[in-house]
Amino acid sequence: MTRRLTSSRLLGAAAVAASLVLAGCAGDDLESDGGGGGGGGGGEKVTIASQDFDEAALVTEMYAQVLDDAGYDVKTQLVGQRDIYLNQMPDDVDVASDYLSGIADLVNTQANGADAEPISSNDTEATVEAVTPLLADRGLELLDPSPANSQNAYFITQDYAEQLGGATALSDLEGESVTLAANKDCPERADCQAGLEDVYGIDVSKFLGTGFASQQTYDSVIDGESDLGQTGTLDVTLEDRGLLLLEDDLGIQPAQNFIPLVSSDFIADHEDVADRLNELMAALDNETLGELLVQATVDREPIPDVAESFLKESGLV
Repeated sequence: MTRRLTSSRLLGAAAVAASLVLAGCAGDDLESDGGGGGGGGGGEKVTIASQDFDEAALVTEMYAQVLDDAGYDVKTQLVGQRDIYLNQMPDDVDVASDYLSGIADLVNTQANGADAEPISSNDTEATVEAVTPLLADRGLELLDPSPANSQNAYFITQDYAEQLGGATALSDLEGESVTLAANKDCPERADCQAGLEDVYGIDVSKFLGTGFASQQTYDSVIDGESDLGQTGTLDVTLEDRGLLLLEDDLGIQPAQNFIPLVSSDFIADHEDVADRLNELMAALDNETLGELLVQATVDREPIPDVAESFLKESGLV
């Protein structure tokens, strides 16, 4: 499915970047009627929730179409913040399309306070294990995590990589003094400036709050104003910009695998839902999702159409 982006398509690539943010911005609820049919749902209602940015909306639409195909009457609601639908579960929301460490951190702070020791890490299995008992106390559980993992990430120019002797990972910048272009909340974050300095030994001599994967951030690095810029692991536009995504080889980014969060009572009575969603999760990876996001945000294809094409090509509906 890999393909290079043309320069005309790159004119809209900032829209892709905006969809990569792990915390959604405000928006209206969306209801999805779906199409298709047949299967074990028998027209029974199921409510799916997630956040209202493009990346989450696309994966949630996949949930909806897969369950519609299984015969369920699907309602989808997209909201601005994760805590809105979490607090509606399990009574009013049956399934949430979520990210592993995002939900783990929220459940942990709600249960143990804002100063609680984090339970998320870059280890997917360990994070699932840590959050499982906290979710069980709320009548919730996780299905299988997807290989697709939407994390924050950092990039440099190809030229700078060559100056560093062929840099491919953040650890190759150890001891370097850099200007960092990133989201405004970056300086104190362990997965941003604080981690780059404390874990990787990178000297962030200057910080520019140009935004997460924004056009201003791309331009700042391309124009030489900044050395290091912040984006996400689903960003497929970098190569065509002459930019290089650096590996987080020391693991400062927590695992943000796409993962279904479900009501334990609902899933116990609807094992076919678990089967269908687990199959969907297994079919997703970062390269595939990155290309699908380009279709939805750069090419401006409707999200339901992008989801439907992928699901049919993959044999999931």
